[in-house]
Formats: sequence, structure tokens, C-alpha cells
Amino acid sequence: MTMNSTSRTMSGHVAIVTGAGSGIGRATAVAFAEAGAYVLGVGRREEPLKETAATHANIEVLAVDVCEDGAPADVVRTAVQRWGRLDYLINNAGATAVMPLAETDKQTVLSLLALNVVAPSLLAHAALPHLRKTSGTIINLSSTYGHRPMAGGAHYAASKAAVEQLTRSWALELAGEGVRVNSVAPGPTRTDVMLHAGLSPEAANDMYAYERERIPTHHIAGADEMAHWVLRLAEPAGRHATGQVVTVDGGLELI
Repeated sequence: MTMNSTSRTMSGHVAIVTGAGSGIGRATAVAFAEAGAYVLGVGRREEPLKETAATHANIEVLAVDVCEDGAPADVVRTAVQRWGRLDYLINNAGATAVMPLAETDKQTVLSLLALNVVAPSLLAHAALPHLRKTSGTIINLSSTYGHRPMAGGAHYAASKAAVEQLTRSWALELAGEGVRVNSVAPGPTRTDVMLHAGLSPEAANDMYAYERERIPTHHIAGADEMAHWVLRLAEPAGRHATGQVVTVDGGLELI
């Protein structure tokens, strides 16, 4: 990403990006840093976070499981103590699961909801007093499957549908206070999320090939393409947009 007007308008601002150790989270942390913001990259794995931090001097990291008791408050406290303010909360950390109804497992359902719904809620709760002061922004990462069915992945899709309703409801609730809430809903994106869901590299490549044929543009997006839209929704020039779910999936949701 090259320097542009966004780099001036975000200079001195502070962003928290969860799931910053890889994929869309890492790309988003780098995009905000290149746009002039100070970034706290959050994730469970310290080594990948260090790799993210090494990409830009404006990025610092915190290794923590956001699902742990007290972790959301610790994340927000760390950013505010370091830089004195908070302007952007990017709720990117999430998990997926391939789990047909016949194989439904209670712990898998609870883990999905804990990371995809509960943790973003508690992070937003902890961040809100600071975002009120800066007329800040929350951006939640959803999925094209947050608003279209996913055979074999109903609980993942349901968790992302919840994210989209949180986005709309918080936007309506906080509009009068100057806090904006939006969502980016990626379609199939080439990251390591499929591997973390338990698929082998071969199975993940097969799935990408299958999805590529279904997507009208026949393109599997890269993480930087999603980071572009997160940045666009966050920048101050977009201050009149709130409660929006911007789907970036090459037209997949249209079929």
C-alpha cells in the first residue's frame, strides 16, 4: 500500500487489530501502520505476532487469548496505556469449522461462539469509553456466509450472521455518540484459516479451486485485498457510513 491521503488523516491514531499474527489480520495491521496509525496487534501465538511487528515500526503486539477472562479489558488497557487513546477496534480474530449437523459437537459450537461472537462483544464493550472520546470506529469481520447458507458449516455461518446483527444494532445504538460500526464480509480468501480448521494443505487447495469456479470473477482474494476495505471503512473520510456490511467476495453472494 502506498502513502496517500489516508496516511495523513490516520497519523497519530491508534488501532487494535485482533488475529494479527497471519492472514487478513496481519495485512490489516500493516495497512493501518502504513496509513500512519499506531497498531496493537493481538493474537494467541507470539512468534507469528513478532513477524507481523517486524513489518513496520508502528506495530506492537500482545500475545493473549481474547477468549480468556479479563483478556478484552487487558487488550484495550495495553493500547491506551501505550499511546493514550483508541480510535479503531478491528475485530478480526475468528475461527471456522466444517461440521455437518450429523457430526455436531457441543464444544465446537461453544468455541466458535466464544471466539466469533463473545470475544468481539467484550472487546467492543471495553473499547467503548475510549472510542466515545475519539468518535472512533469498530469494524467487525464477518463472511459472505454470514448472509448466505453454508452446507456443512451452519454453526460458523450462524456465528457470522450474529456478527452482522451486532454490527447493525451497535451502529444504531451508538450513532448519536459519534461511534461508527461497520463490517467487512470476505468471501473465500487465501489464508491459513482452512489449515487451522483441520484441513490438509491438499484439501484446502481443492476447496479454493472449487470456490474459484463458483465465484463470478473466478478469483480467490488475497488478505491485502480485504485489508484495503477495512481501511476504507475506518478512515475519517468515511464518517457517514455506519451499520454497513460490505461484502467482498467477487460476486459469490449473488448466486
